[in-house]
Amino acid sequence: MVNPIYPCLWFNGTAKDAAEFYCSVFANAAIRSETPMVVDFQLGGFRLLGLNGGPMFTINPSISLFVSCETVEETNRVYDQLIEGGSAMMPIDEYPWSPRYGWLKDRFGLTWQVSLVNNPGDPGKIRPSFLFTGAKFGRAEESIDFYNSLFSHSSKDFLVHFPEGDDFAGKLMYGEYSLDGFEMIAMDGPGEHRFDFNEAVSFVVECDTQDEIDYFWNRLTAGGEESRCGWLKDRFGVSWQIVPSILNELIQDPVRAQRVFAAFSTMNKLELAVLLNC
Repeated sequence: MVNPIYPCLWFNGTAKDAAEFYCSVFANAAIRSETPMVVDFQLGGFRLLGLNGGPMFTINPSISLFVSCETVEETNRVYDQLIEGGSAMMPIDEYPWSPRYGWLKDRFGLTWQVSLVNNPGDPGKIRPSFLFTGAKFGRAEESIDFYNSLFSHSSKDFLVHFPEGDDFAGKLMYGEYSLDGFEMIAMDGPGEHRFDFNEAVSFVVECDTQDEIDYFWNRLTAGGEESRCGWLKDRFGVSWQIVPSILNELIQDPVRAQRVFAAFSTMNKLELAVLLNC
């Protein structure tokens, strides 16, 4: 089975403004659909949801979006546009790991790492990047192995560890991996950081059957915790939404939407048969 995976960003009423801003920065970007609660959009083929969830959760740098750009000029442009109204975390410059790189927080609180591609000719892309800090420092590679074990078409593509003799020898400096074709990055972040994974950035997994929903729910909640409406936290504190692939169609059906909302708001793990019978 291959299951679509994409990030969901939690906003306090600004989901559409954020989606329109991001679409103005990237080529081949557009809003796919929208409701007052959810904006579904894509940036060059990279799909995201913007959720107007209220003030409960705030995006932080534990999960950023890593943008690889094909030229120095594009790297500069993307960084300069995204930082408008935001702030620099690491100013765009030359660093030991990249001839052109910068880390910023945009006006909506989302953080972006913008970098020139590793090798000339590599395609540009956007990938979520996890930073394991504090009590979770040192667990980045464990997370890659765990997620790879869940998804049937997965790979560990590129891993760089802190070298022998370093205070953090053996920890994951930088890792690239793929889950059912969805590319991700993980890193161990030494030093003091005052942030951790939370619900403000979650990952949606679409499932065609109840068996698939049960499979991901049971494995991801092992060592984690259940929440409402298909949400959960895994053993690392990362939030996931395990949903039927037909859910978007159901909640946009003017006849059934209210009954569907009423049904899944009472559930932890979503029950596909109940939603289909609403």
